[in-house]
This record gives sequence, structure tokens and C-alpha cells, in this order.
Amino acid sequence: MLGLSLILNISLGSVEIPFIETIRSALGQKIANGSWEYIIWNYRIPKAITAVLVGSGLALSGLLMQTLFRNPLAGPFVLGISSGASLGAAILIMGASAFSAYSSFQLLDNISLTVAASFGSTAVLLTMVVLASKLKDTMTLLIMGLMFGNISSAIVSVLSYFSSSEKLKQYIYWSFGSLGDLTWFQLCLLSSIVGIAICMSVFSIKGLNALLLGDNYAQSLGVNLKKLRYLVIVATGLLVGAITALSGPIAFIGIAVPHLARQIFDTTDHKILAPAVLVYGAILMLLCDTVAQLPNSASVLPINAVTSILGAPVVIWVLIRKKRMLF
Repeated sequence: MLGLSLILNISLGSVEIPFIETIRSALGQKIANGSWEYIIWNYRIPKAITAVLVGSGLALSGLLMQTLFRNPLAGPFVLGISSGASLGAAILIMGASAFSAYSSFQLLDNISLTVAASFGSTAVLLTMVVLASKLKDTMTLLIMGLMFGNISSAIVSVLSYFSSSEKLKQYIYWSFGSLGDLTWFQLCLLSSIVGIAICMSVFSIKGLNALLLGDNYAQSLGVNLKKLRYLVIVATGLLVGAITALSGPIAFIGIAVPHLARQIFDTTDHKILAPAVLVYGAILMLLCDTVAQLPNSASVLPINAVTSILGAPVVIWVLIRKKRMLF
């Protein structure tokens, strides 16, 4: 299914390229039309790989958050982590216009954006973990997360008010979400960050399974809760920060795909769920990107909108069909 979604995503686009020619070029064979080959290798394949990394990373971060807080509504967006990343990017993009004293401060390359967004998301996430240790009511934690999101949005609004039209337009375009603007260097950077976060998540699988039954049970099995929380915090912060910085804030994937995987596999075992969310997140993002690029049309829809419009009904249908939610 993943391979089929990947091929479909590469085959369709604004320029009509025969399916066979696309396959030949992807396999490294020469094709007659040089412009087709350029489009495939410099736009469509990088975009497809970006979709795989973004979908997998967001889905995994959602699974980690839902388990850490033992809350089915937890996710990067709901708990304000994505808002924190967006705030970091907004300060970097629009801060120079908002505060004229620092108007010469220009660090709008992708590495600085990644650092700024990662700092913002990690700061919010650390705050939420501290609150989780103080508050026992999960609904209160969700409300606190929404408040962090509102605070971040308010600060972004202030920055937008004082920002120049050029910087404001740049931030708005970034906030729509996009998978097609990454160069091969940026793609390697994102791949490295996602790979590191996935490796960190692998070491936390045993602890996450134990954590589902409570902190006391996890400690009785020898799980170091402090170390486990540290691994989950850093992994999620890296994933959400890097993805949000390079592709913009993309909703729905992080909160919904873990539930989709639980329903399909009928389990809460992270040894099964972790690879499942990686695959299903990639598939869902590839399918949404295929629709967003409007095949045979020059128009491209915001990927952030398409993920929710197409993905939410699928998850609703699965939940209704199963008639119960595993968690």
C-alpha cells in the first residue's frame, strides 16, 4: 500500500507525464523527455519523500504524546506543541519587522527556522510535562494546552500587526503547509532529524507499554520514568519542531493516525503500533498530497486543509465501524 501510494504521488502532478515514463525514470533509466526527468527528480521525488517523512514523524509524535499523557485527545496540535513551533518561526520571520531595533537581524535560512521552531515546541512540551506531574486531571492538561495555543496565537497576532507586508505574507504562506519547497540538502536534514527521533522512540517502546498501566506499575517493572519522559520529550520536540519549521504546521495526522492504527490492529502494544503509525502516517500524507496538487492543474491546495478534509472522515468511519476506541 505504501509503495502504491508513493508511485501514485510521483506519477500525478500539474504536468502530465506517462505512468511508464515515471516508473522508468524513478528506477534510474533514461527517458526521452529531459524536462520530464528534471520534474520527477527535482520536484516530485523530493516532495514524495518529504510527505513520507512528515506523515511518519507527525503520526509517531502523536502516538508518543497520547501514551505519555494517557489521553486519546493528546497530540502535537492539541497540547500547543505545534503552536509553540509556529511561534518560534513567527518570531524569527516577523520579529525583525516588529522590532525595528533589530531590523538588521536576518536569519531566515532553513537551519535557523528549524532551531527556532524546535525551541518553541520543546519549551511548550517541557511545560506540559511539568504540569502533568502536578495535575492529575487530564482534561485540565488539555485545557492548559489550549491556553498555550491561544497565548502563542495572540503573540503571533501582535507580531503580524507590526510586521511588514512582505514578512507577513511569508509567514502566512508558511502556515498553509507545503511539502514541495525542500531542496535535497533540506531533505537530508529532515531525514536525519526524523531518523534520530525514531531511534530514540525505539528505546522507549518497552517503557511506553508499561506506562499504559500507570506510573507505579511501570516503576515496578524497572522503568526509569524520568529517563523515559526525557526520551519522549526530546523525540517529540525534534519531530514536531523540524517538520513544522520546514513544512509548516500540518494538522490532523498526529492525533488521528495512532487511533487508526489501534483500530486496524486491535492492540495497544507499541511494538506493533510504532511501525504501524509510521507506515499509515506516510500513506495518508502521500494520498493527501496527491489530492492537494490537483493532477493536471497548475493550482496547489494547502496541504494543511486537505489532511483534515480527507483524513477526518476516514477515521470517523473506522471508529463507527469498530464501535469502540482502544486506549
